[in-house]
Amino acid sequence: MILIVDDRPENILPLKKILELHNFQTDSAESGEEALKKILKNSYSVIIMDVQMPGMDGFEVAEAISGFGKAKDTPIIFLSAVNKEKRFITKGYSSGGIDYLTKPVDPDILLLKVKTFNKLFEQQQELKTIQHSLQYEIDIRKKAQEELAGRMQELRFILESLPQVAFTIGVDGKIEFVNEHWFQLSEDATIFPESHPEDDFYNNWETHLKNGLEFTTEARLKHLDTQEYKYFLIKIIPILQNGSTIRWVGTFTDIHQQKMANELLEHKVELRTRELLVKNSELETTNHELQQFAWVVSHDLKEPLRKIQTFSHLIKDKYLKENPEAISYLNRSISSSARMSRLISDLLDYSRLSVKAHFQPTDLNLLLEDLLSDFDEIMLSKKAVIQLDKLPIIDTIPSQIRQVFQNLISNALKFSKEGMPPVITISSTIIAEKFVDAEVSEEGHFCRIVIEDNGIGFDEKFLDRIFVIFQRLNNLNTYEGTGIGLAIAKKIMDKHNGIISARSAENHGAQFILILPLVQEQVLTEIRTEN
Repeated sequence: MILIVDDRPENILPLKKILELHNFQTDSAESGEEALKKILKNSYSVIIMDVQMPGMDGFEVAEAISGFGKAKDTPIIFLSAVNKEKRFITKGYSSGGIDYLTKPVDPDILLLKVKTFNKLFEQQQELKTIQHSLQYEIDIRKKAQEELAGRMQELRFILESLPQVAFTIGVDGKIEFVNEHWFQLSEDATIFPESHPEDDFYNNWETHLKNGLEFTTEARLKHLDTQEYKYFLIKIIPILQNGSTIRWVGTFTDIHQQKMANELLEHKVELRTRELLVKNSELETTNHELQQFAWVVSHDLKEPLRKIQTFSHLIKDKYLKENPEAISYLNRSISSSARMSRLISDLLDYSRLSVKAHFQPTDLNLLLEDLLSDFDEIMLSKKAVIQLDKLPIIDTIPSQIRQVFQNLISNALKFSKEGMPPVITISSTIIAEKFVDAEVSEEGHFCRIVIEDNGIGFDEKFLDRIFVIFQRLNNLNTYEGTGIGLAIAKKIMDKHNGIISARSAENHGAQFILILPLVQEQVLTEIRTEN
């Protein structure tokens, strides 16, 4: 904007018209005092100032403007119709004007000068803006450098206080700073310590340096005092700023004692492993011998029992028909020998579970169909009802899993309520995880089988006892058994990488829950992975 200052409006008007025709915005003041007020409020690119004005003349206004920080660089063109002498022109320049024109003014010359000074003013303003921007950037960079220097000082203080050898490396790969511990391994702060010929890590480090990747390795470095090579963990990480690496920070951590201890431990583990393999082989041989011994012993023990039972029956039938008391004693003897025979058979079955066997896909529906035919007589006598859902095909040891179902169904029939037909329900679902209350999932890897009855049940506070060998919750005289059946089931389920549990309440029946993997190899793989 152009400011025209003249005490006569008739002089202002033609100048405004000329400038506005050439797209200049104009403003006017009719006194020096009014001009100063407007200059304080507004910014002007050129001021056209009449010299002779009442009150403050043009020279006084120019001198006042030169004291303003905002407008001191604004170009002033003086106009005068009277003061044409050299001393007035000189005063005009000395008071802050950049040109002095006498009236009458040639409009073309005035317009040319205004255009020139306006352009110079705009360039000057642009230059100031650039200078301010540059100064701001300089200040920002200076502040950043000061912060960086402070951080570097802090980093060096931290590295100096570390118990490890610590150092920094520039982006060019040259060492910038090392702490005091460095000189235990190298005499020169710019040269890496000497490494063992078999542990030359420098080539790998240079590859990581080029690719900007964190570097971690173990190497043996030579100690200057002892001239011995010791194991160190070497770790060098990049320090990033705005996504670019600005330097690297590294440490050498002494792990020699740990490494020696690990090697000693590995050696001991290797020796122990060999010993265990030998012992395991011996145990397998001994176990096989025990299996053979158990079979022979059970056979030899059952043979006398069979004779006891046979001769007891003969004595009772031939010689004691008229003696009820003697028959009662013999019946007890026959019952005890029968119970001992069952106990020997169950113990033999329990011992056989340690023998290795191979898993194979088993149709549980066919297995149960065949098994239930063994219970036809007792089911008929007790009017038992079996409700059987469709069961999946899973990996099992058929003979052993058959024994689990046999024991559970036998117990359900045995521990039925007096005068109430047993109802046994066998159902299954596919679940995601190996625990009793896992959610149903068609994509799961486990099968949950529930065998439920309406028998006498048991108090759940004894849950931990029922799967322990020889543990009984019921009177031997009321319910026959050896207390081994559920222990056998538990051992078989463990061998199948499964779970057996139960839910019950006295006189409210019982639920026995089996969790079995669908595919054994998959479960074994997961177990190995977890270990």
